[in-house]
Amino acid sequence: MHSSIMLSVVWVFASGCGTIDVAVDASSELKAKPNILWIIAEDFGPELSCYGTKQVWTPNIDGLARDGVRYTRAFTVTPVCSTSRSAFMTGMYATTIGVHNHRSHRKDGYTLPKGVKVITDRLRKAGYFTANVRNLAGKAKGGFYRGTGKTDWNFRYGAGKPFDSAKWADLKGHQPFYAQINFSETHRGAAWNNAHKNIEKTADPSKVELPPYYPDHPTARKDWAQYLNTAMALDKKVGYVLKKLEEDGLADNTIVMFFGDHGRAMVRGKQWCYDSGLHVPLVIRWPKGMKAPKQIEKGKVDGRIIASIDLAATTLALAGVDKPQGMEGRVFLGDAADSDRRYVFGTRDRCDETVFRIRTVRDARYRYIRNFMPERPFLQINRYKERQYPMIKLMRELHAKGELAPLPSVLLAKKRPKEELYDIDVDPWETKNLAAAPEHAKTVARLRTTLENWIESSKDQGRTPEKERAKRRRRR
Repeated sequence: MHSSIMLSVVWVFASGCGTIDVAVDASSELKAKPNILWIIAEDFGPELSCYGTKQVWTPNIDGLARDGVRYTRAFTVTPVCSTSRSAFMTGMYATTIGVHNHRSHRKDGYTLPKGVKVITDRLRKAGYFTANVRNLAGKAKGGFYRGTGKTDWNFRYGAGKPFDSAKWADLKGHQPFYAQINFSETHRGAAWNNAHKNIEKTADPSKVELPPYYPDHPTARKDWAQYLNTAMALDKKVGYVLKKLEEDGLADNTIVMFFGDHGRAMVRGKQWCYDSGLHVPLVIRWPKGMKAPKQIEKGKVDGRIIASIDLAATTLALAGVDKPQGMEGRVFLGDAADSDRRYVFGTRDRCDETVFRIRTVRDARYRYIRNFMPERPFLQINRYKERQYPMIKLMRELHAKGELAPLPSVLLAKKRPKEELYDIDVDPWETKNLAAAPEHAKTVARLRTTLENWIESSKDQGRTPEKERAKRRRRR
């Protein structure tokens, strides 16, 4: 059993098993390796008080931001869970490794391409114990303080298990460790529906700030307010994890990071290649017991572009593992840091039974989107969302009555533009498409070329249509 004085890194995201002892030499070099914990919020954008959102109070995550670094341009590379997780667990764009269709390869035995592995396999070789924590608090705390243990990947893992344990209690005695905890409050379902019951103060629907592409209607306000309630329930769980670190003597040597697996589960968010579907919170707190890299300063706001696949590369670097040849993720912390990104790319293909092909590129100011199937309406039928999103029913009803305002009505159009361009600095909600504006022609040309070159260089497998038999309807 490993020493309990190992340095620790926690990556906090707002998305098994048995245990084994890792047979490694308990040398000083091994003791200097950090532990790594990811806490993943499922379906969650940067709707936190530290990011300026109204009617949400998130003291635990805000505290991380005060004590650490808050990133303002962190993005997942796809806007839905299975493709996003397949990407950030391998450090590869989903389209590069053939896992770009949501809930695909469930029964066909598809495995990762040669040379591509999940990071737990790479970390085990470096002496790490691995866990995907479900059992966090034991029976005393009931069902609230639990992780989902989510491993929603679009490939067959292969022999063995991707994680050694599902228990928080196993971490202290098995160091160095890599672990992750996935929380589902912000994912629509039972946890979402009951989130308001687990917090002391709830969002006031009459005071929330709605995105302008939603109808200003009591149903829309109630739905948005409940989303903010889920963020507060999530924050309560994050606070519990931070307390567990203190109780277990890990806080002073633990790096804490927080982010979401993709954007919010709202209309024009999840499954869509706007900031609302791809922009996620990312907060890093460096522990007092470790020397911080030059990129980390207490209270810093970092505007660098970070892609979710960079988390895999950076985790490996912090663990002393060289970035594998061909990995598309970039290291953004430490002496081994790569050059900063100028661009981050995003993709959307089939989600459930609903087929689109959308590609996007984002720089520090602009988002360019290419719709390869513009003839298909924005609200093309998706049974999961029709059932789970009350806003969709509301918008359809208002539109049929002629009572839907012009901006929300755009989402009911029968077709979409081939190209979209948004100036995020002046239009953060991405409501004014500038793609045809003459004064933005050079920006459109630059980003169009950048995207086309990436599609070729990354060997985007979405260029080949999915086989018809694979397009069975899948939910969530």
